[in-house]
Amino acid sequence: MPRTPPFDFSNPEDITSVDSILFHLSTLKSATSNFSEENKLGQGGFGSVFKGTLPDGREIAVKRLLSGSGQGLKELKNELVLVAKLEHRNLVRLLGVCLEAQEMMLVYEYVPNRSLDTILFDSAKSEQLDWGRRYNIISGIAGGLLYLHEDSQIKIIHRDLKASNILLDEEMNPKISDFGLARLFGGDQSGATTSLVVGTFGYMAPEYVMCGQYSAKSDIFSYGVLVLEILTGRKNTSFRDSEQAENLISYTWEHWIRGTISEILDPCLGDQWSRSEALRCIQIGLLCVQEDPANRPTMSMVVLILYSYSESLQSPSRPAYCARLSGGMDSDAFRKGYNLSTVQGSIPEIPCEDSVSEMEPR
Repeated sequence: MPRTPPFDFSNPEDITSVDSILFHLSTLKSATSNFSEENKLGQGGFGSVFKGTLPDGREIAVKRLLSGSGQGLKELKNELVLVAKLEHRNLVRLLGVCLEAQEMMLVYEYVPNRSLDTILFDSAKSEQLDWGRRYNIISGIAGGLLYLHEDSQIKIIHRDLKASNILLDEEMNPKISDFGLARLFGGDQSGATTSLVVGTFGYMAPEYVMCGQYSAKSDIFSYGVLVLEILTGRKNTSFRDSEQAENLISYTWEHWIRGTISEILDPCLGDQWSRSEALRCIQIGLLCVQEDPANRPTMSMVVLILYSYSESLQSPSRPAYCARLSGGMDSDAFRKGYNLSTVQGSIPEIPCEDSVSEMEPR
């Protein structure tokens, strides 16, 4: 069973120095049938996730770090320190940690419908996401991001918001997960710059891909891409070698300016969708993926728009990636941005304006 950690909580560098619960390795082995393949929910670059059941009947998800993964340890520590301080209905809840016999694991609440991408992009399952559920998912993710950016005791930039990091509970309510790449901002800090770009291309804002600059507006860009995916049922990478458009953003933009938005909505919706809500969501999505971060709305504004039908919206201009790709500029980096998965690497040597208030701490 969980036990109280006998460590010095005053040491901020100690991975155990958070208000969390330590689980015995034996408890987690028993809960997951010794981490059996039958209980494996998924696998990532730094480890696997297993479903388990505690003696009191609670279902859990156990993220087990691969042995010897230095970067994985860094991300686990980062996630533990940040998530332990957060509590919101649209964030996955951290229950504890196991640090025993050279094992390193995070223990979360189990979310039964797994990740959004497993349903949204599966033609056999996507009908489970009717219009009401999609609008609720879009609104719930917005609420979770608003909490991270503005309403929690600490300001957090997620940096890897994508469909596979949105989990769905038994009622299809969304919960943001995976804070391994998240960054904490303090005081009046509004942004930072890094020479090491990490995240998932296709969801990453242009200023981050090209210049390593990230802020709350970077998350908002990712949210915009995610909104368009939820509406269309199409991955942002599904336009590879397509004659329709370079990417999901440009595809949506072309239909927006033509007034043919009904043609981009997921066909499984049929005619069971709200035109006013669909217009509002597409407009939000396009505003969130504007090239200039200053032209993207804040999450408080997005939430207000989603819940207040009287709130007026500005018209979006030609969005990021779409503008560059159609403007005759060298678009190799941007095409890569829609053809690759999770990456980590140095940013290209491209001159950028310094538009953030602070540099990332070393």
